[in-house]
Amino acid sequence: MTPLTAWSILLGLSLGLGLWSLASMLPRLSRPRLIHRVAPYLVDVSPGARELLARRSVEPLPVVGALLSPLTGRARALLGRLLGGPTTIELRLRQSGTSLTVDEFRARQLVWGVSGAGLGLLLSIALARTSGLPFAIHLLIVAGAAVAGVVLRDYLLQRAAKRRVERIREELPTVLEFLTLSLSAGEGILDAIRRVAGASHGELAQELSRVISAVNTGLPLAESLTGLASALQLAPLSRAVDHITGALERGTPLAEVLRAQAQDARDDAKRELLEVAGKKEVAMMVPLVFLILPMTVIFAIFPGIAVLQMGF
Repeated sequence: MTPLTAWSILLGLSLGLGLWSLASMLPRLSRPRLIHRVAPYLVDVSPGARELLARRSVEPLPVVGALLSPLTGRARALLGRLLGGPTTIELRLRQSGTSLTVDEFRARQLVWGVSGAGLGLLLSIALARTSGLPFAIHLLIVAGAAVAGVVLRDYLLQRAAKRRVERIREELPTVLEFLTLSLSAGEGILDAIRRVAGASHGELAQELSRVISAVNTGLPLAESLTGLASALQLAPLSRAVDHITGALERGTPLAEVLRAQAQDARDDAKRELLEVAGKKEVAMMVPLVFLILPMTVIFAIFPGIAVLQMGF
C-alpha cells in the first residue's frame, strides 16, 4: 500500500464519520413516539424511563458519543485517578461559575489531550520528513503534546476561577454597603439581598441570586448563605457570612455588622494591594534600571563628548 492510498483511506473514513455524525444531529422529520414524549416526565418514578433516556446521547456528537462512550468513560476515570480526586475540580468549577460537572470537565480535558496528541503527531510527521530523529523522540513529542493539552485545560480552568474570585472580592465591599443602605431604609435582610441581586449585574450578584432561589425553594437563609461561603471559599465573604448568620441568630442589628464588614473588606483590599506592590518592587526596577537610567546617562554625557570632540 502506497502512502497516497493510506492517506486516502484515512481521510475517507474521517469524512464518512463526520458526515454520519452530522446526519445524526439533524432533526427527525417523523413524529416522535409516545414513549419518547412521555419518558422525560416519568424519570423520577420509572426506571424504564431513566434507562430509555440514558441511551439517548446528545452531547456533542450522538454517533461518536454512542460508539466511544465505554472508552471515554474509562479514560475519564483514569484521568481522574492520575490528576487527583474531584474535590479540587468541583471547587474550581464552582468558583469559575460554569455549569459543567466533573465528568463533563474530564471529558473536555480528554478532548484537549487527544487534540494535543494530534498536533504532536502532525509535528512528528513533519520532523520525520526533514530530519532522522529516533522513534522514541517522536513518541515523546506526541505524549508531551497530549500532556500539554490536558495541563493547559486545567490551567485555563484555574485561571478562570481565580479571576472570578478576584472580581467577587472586588465587588464585596460595594455589595455590603448596598445591603447596609437597604437595611437602614427599613428592609429585611432577605428583601435587601433580593434588591441587590436584582439591581446589580456582577458575579457576586449572580451568587446572591442563587441564594434567593435556594430560599424560595424552602431552605433557610442562614443555611443558603453558609453554603455559598463554603462553595466559593473566599475568606472575606466567609467572614461576612459568619457575622451575618451570627447576627441573625442573636438578633443584633445587621446594618452595623454589614457596615463593619464592608470597611474590613476595603482594608483587606488595601493591604493586599500593598503586598502586591511589595512583591512587584523588583519587577518595577527593571524599566528604571535598563531603560530610564541608561537614557539619562546618555543625555548627560553626550553633550560633554560633543564639546570635547569639537575642541580637539
